[in-house]
Parts: sequence; structure tokens; C-alpha cells
Amino acid sequence: MKDIYLENDATALAALVASGEVTPDALLDCALERVESINPALNAVVMLQEDVARNAIRAGLPDGPFKGVPFLLKDLGAEAIDFPTNNGSALMRNSVHRYDSELYLRLRAAGLVSFGRTASPELGVGPVTEAQVYGGPTRNPWNTDHTSGGSSGGAGAAVAAGIVPVAHGSDGGGSVRIPASSCGLVGFKPTRARLPEGPGAGEGWGGMAIDGFLTRSLRDTAALLDAVNGPDLGAPYFPPPMQGSFVQALAAAPGKLRVALCPMTLSGEPVHADCVAAVEATGHLLESLGHSVEPVQLPPDLDVEAMMVAWTKIVACGTALSVRSVLNGRPMEPALLDGVTRGAVAYAEQISGADYLQAIEVVHAFGRRMAHFLIQCDVLVTPTLAAPPAPVGQLKPDNEDFLDYRTGPGGVFEYSPFTAVFNASGQPAVSLPLHWTKGDLPVGVHLAMPFGADEALMSLSAQIEAAAPWWGKQQELVNRLR
Repeated sequence: MKDIYLENDATALAALVASGEVTPDALLDCALERVESINPALNAVVMLQEDVARNAIRAGLPDGPFKGVPFLLKDLGAEAIDFPTNNGSALMRNSVHRYDSELYLRLRAAGLVSFGRTASPELGVGPVTEAQVYGGPTRNPWNTDHTSGGSSGGAGAAVAAGIVPVAHGSDGGGSVRIPASSCGLVGFKPTRARLPEGPGAGEGWGGMAIDGFLTRSLRDTAALLDAVNGPDLGAPYFPPPMQGSFVQALAAAPGKLRVALCPMTLSGEPVHADCVAAVEATGHLLESLGHSVEPVQLPPDLDVEAMMVAWTKIVACGTALSVRSVLNGRPMEPALLDGVTRGAVAYAEQISGADYLQAIEVVHAFGRRMAHFLIQCDVLVTPTLAAPPAPVGQLKPDNEDFLDYRTGPGGVFEYSPFTAVFNASGQPAVSLPLHWTKGDLPVGVHLAMPFGADEALMSLSAQIEAAAPWWGKQQELVNRLR
């Protein structure tokens, strides 16, 4: 049974449940055994609710596309009555929800068996998962001296290590794509507002945040996105409608595309040699598939740095709102918050309402300029990160100068200069596991397409997966950790 669990993706496991060859209880047994044997070294799974999962199985699971497949929720968002959350914070330890989020309801209807939550940095801020509430950092299963990424770092580590075949994540500045790159997984960020946010939020971080998934196979990603696709009732805005489904897009030929290749930052700064190699190899692959590939450097009027400062202001204000809503007028106890969170709250106090609105305008104007740039190409290809996964502690969230932590030398933006760009613009983007360093650390390649072009991006990703499959490489790690 263990071999079956570790050697199949979620789609295949669901098919085995449907045929009666395996049972949901047996799959859950495998997941829990994997937590017990592997999680102590990773610190990825931070809460278990086995009784909730067993009760759901006994009550009868919905006949959804993932009926019986074990699943983990991120310890941030995906509000559910049966799953308390810390939001990555000692201040919010074991917070209980009075409602089920629309996202969780759709995941449950898909037949997934949720049995716990995975680690997140405090309130989702940061590209590493090292929140004090968990008693230590979350580590990368490829090399535990390195980070699994953030903010969905626990989800990335759990999927890469074979604890679960798929897991929930969310992405406000790259928080699905960064751990996907760091852990050798697929991480797809849909177009803004493609997925539900309610009822707890109308939008996250000025519309820049959206949910997503960490998976080993693209078909799992597609089916999960289909299962939760569509805004919830009362959503403040809607994305362009899709013509079909994500799963249907897997089988559609992408046609000949104009590929803009950028093996450097969008501002023209150099990145790590392995990141350059990953992008250049992808360019050669895309040429061999019949696409037109040209090197590109973004025009200076896009002003990525100014956008990132605006992004930082919006996130600081969102972080301060979350903290203040919990404090409810009580004084803040510094020991209950990480340094970067205290810094975000302090930075937000310097931002007026007019400053916040101006930051929103800067982000929206950037999105419009990016949309104009993408008229001259169909897809922009870059590294996902500027370097392979960082050593644990390199980006430790103890810097109380929030702007410096994000945009200063050696800060988050220097390490992750690509992903937040497409949260700001709202465009669909994906990190694919296409490169590993000589030291066997994953390096993701990032593809972004115009606003609303989710199906085209899924089709191109499927073509790449067929031409350069990554399952075997992922399985090497799973087998190593048996």
C-alpha cells in the first residue's frame, strides 16, 4: 500500500479509490505514517485533525474528482470550523473559525480528505517559513539546510517529501510559486479573482493575493483549479471568463507562441548561474517545440522597483490590519510577533490613507504597462527566483525595518524579484520544476502570460511537461525518504 501511495499522483489515487482498489482510510493511514516518519526533520505539518478526517470518511465522501485523497490546508486562510489556525503567529495561536470558507467547501466537495495544516510564515509575509510559533524553521526535503520557501513552505515540503500528493497554498507575492521552485513542484497562480476569497475577505492585499496548490503533476493542478474555479457570491470583481476548463486546456495545443526570454531580473540585474542555465535550457526546449524565442529586457518605464515599494506598503497595511483586529485595542506584546511583523505594523503607521490609495494606483498602473508590454509577446519566461533555495536563516524574519527587509540589499526582493510582479499585474503565472543544481537543489522556471490567459498558460505548461517530464526526478526524493 505504501508503494501505491508514494508512486501515484492525486488523480491516480482518486481513480484507485473509485475502482475500489484502495480505500480512503488506507490512504489516510499512509499519509499519517509519512507525517510520523518524515515530518520531525521538516517541520512542515503543524497541526493534525485525524478525527475530523476519519469522521468525514465514515459520513461518506462526496463523489468529486479527488474522492478519498489525503490533503493538507495551509495554516493561513482556507478558514474551516474543524481546522483551527495559527496564521503562522503566536499571537493568533489556535484561532477558531465560526464559518467554512467557500474555498474549503469546494475542496471538501471535491472529495479531498483534509487532515491537518502546514506551516506558513507569520501572516504569510516572506519567501521562507521560519515563524517562531512552530518552534523552528520549515526545512527543504531536498536538503534540510535550505528553506522550502514561503509562504506556502510547509505545503511545498509536505508534497515534495511525499507526505501528501497535493496541498493547499496561497500566493500574494509568489507564495505558491516560490515553494514550488524551492521544492521541485508545480505552482500555478491563476488570474486575479479567478478563485473565491469569501466570506472572510473581499480581496487580499488589494487584490494581489489568491489561493492555489502545490502539486507534483500538472494534471493534479488543473483538476484542483477546476474544482475551486469561479468567484464566490458577492465577489467585488470577476476575471475574464474561461472558454473551457483547466483540464481541457491540458490537451489543447498551445500553437506557435512568441516567447520573451529573460535570464536576468526584470530590471536587468544578473541572477545565479543555475537560474540562467534553467531559463536558457527552457528557451532551447521551447524553440525545439516550434515556438519563436527572443531575448528581452523589460523597458525602464515599467519601474519594477517603484512597484515593489508600493506592494510593500499595501502588504504592511494588510499585516497591520490583521494584527490590530486580533489585539482589538490591547497593547501589542512584542514577544508574540516576529520582528518582520512588528516592523510591518510600525511601517503601516507611517502610511496615510492617501499614501495607501496612491500605492494601489502605482500597482494598477504597473499592471497596465505590463499588459502593454505583453502585446509584443505571448509569454515571458524568467527564473522563479534569483538563486537556488536559500540556506535556513538567510532571510530570517527578524528584521524590524520592513521596507529594508523587502527592498534593501540582501532582502526579499533581491532574492525573489520576479513573482510579486505578477501579483501586482494580476496575470497568470506558473513555476515549473525544470532544473536542479549539481548539489541537487531545485530551480524553478517561471512563465507568465497576459491577464485572463490561464488556459493558454496551462496548455503551454502541459506541452513542456510532456517534452521534459519531471516526475522521475521528484520520485528520486520520495524514494530516498522511504
